[in-house]
Amino acid sequence: MPKRRSYDEAPPCAIVATLNLINGRWKGVILYYLTVNGTMRFNELHRHLPGCTPRLLTKQLRELEDDCFITRTVYAVVPPKVEYALTEEGRSIAPILMQMNDWGARWLQRRGLRPQSNEAA
Repeated sequence: MPKRRSYDEAPPCAIVATLNLINGRWKGVILYYLTVNGTMRFNELHRHLPGCTPRLLTKQLRELEDDCFITRTVYAVVPPKVEYALTEEGRSIAPILMQMNDWGARWLQRRGLRPQSNEAA
């Protein structure tokens, strides 16, 4: 029996559908870095996510792949090479992620938690 996820049934509103898809501690951040940096390998992503274990990163990447936000390309070389990239669906959420990043940076600045700069995430 396939695993049922919370968005397998029609959600009460569209925001619930959106949040269900990017729900997960690292999913939004993974999508953000793939948006900013383009195609990345596993260890490149892992370096951008301090505190994220390799096991959790693998789980989040698999879920994003299942939801058609990213593609996983495996190259038949030794050592194995795996790359992750955004799909068209993943690119479609990029403007929302960029707005969230901008809002978060301004929020941190207003509270004095980050000096004012143009640097993202």
